[in-house]
Amino acid sequence: MSREETYQIRYIIALIAEFAKKFNLGQRQAYNYLKRFKGIDYLMSFYDVLHTQSFEDAIHDISIICQRNGGALIYKTD
Repeated sequence: MSREETYQIRYIIALIAEFAKKFNLGQRQAYNYLKRFKGIDYLMSFYDVLHTQSFEDAIHDISIICQRNGGALIYKTD
């Protein structure tokens, strides 16, 4: 596995954990939600841009993608 792939995997794991915290979900629930509503696909496709943003901004973007694909969680600013 390349260094870049390792960084990408670590980033995605961290983002899933932060998404879980934001929406009061378990990490498995967060992963399943993101997988079902295309958030993981979005993360993989746009990692190069997303990892330059804050987690808060990335979570906001991913929540919008999930909503567009049928997800019910709504991002609210704290």
